[in-house]
Amino acid sequence: MQPLIDHARSFGRLTAARSGEFARLAGGQSPQALFITCSDSRVIPALITGARPGELFELRTAGNIVPPYTPGRPTSEAATVEYAVDVLGVRDIVVCGHSHCGAVGALVRGEDLTPVPAVRDWLAHTVPDPRTMSTPNTRPGTPDSPGTPDSSAPSAGDGDDPAVAQAVRRHVLAQLRTLRTYPCVARRAADGELRLRGWYYEVHTGAVLAHRPDTDDFAAL
Repeated sequence: MQPLIDHARSFGRLTAARSGEFARLAGGQSPQALFITCSDSRVIPALITGARPGELFELRTAGNIVPPYTPGRPTSEAATVEYAVDVLGVRDIVVCGHSHCGAVGALVRGEDLTPVPAVRDWLAHTVPDPRTMSTPNTRPGTPDSPGTPDSSAPSAGDGDDPAVAQAVRRHVLAQLRTLRTYPCVARRAADGELRLRGWYYEVHTGAVLAHRPDTDDFAAL
């Protein structure tokens, strides 16, 4: 912890050269996107996207789960989505899953989560179970050569359990479907003012794959 404390202590001095940029943030925020991802410490949205302060509105949950929209039962997640869409006016929402995901992996492996009942009950929001949903085509590409459909392999040199990698991608698509049931999202999307994107981040390589709705495959950005 001490290195983190030391950095926080010196942060003001380190950013002195960018004082104008930080001063402008006091006037408000106008982020480009809402970025929904896992609480996992290995997934850093600003590092992945290169976002500057004020450019991403973030929602981090265990397993990047978006709970169902339930009128009359407010949740922090629903409030964050609604604020991003209706107040900040973001034009994009990204749901980003990742390799080596402990939450989805626990479901795939059928682990006993009785010792962590809050985790067990939270993962119930993944319904339908990512193990039983249809599998999107997934094959990596390169920036110059987009990937092509291939349901037989999650990624070259994935380094993760292929079953988990596939389940994470199915899980991302399930969260996008849940988001579309939120009234604010449904309204803005129907008006062509909001785009939903599904991403998959490889922790061990830094590669980012994006879901392509036209072909239902995940390929390099």
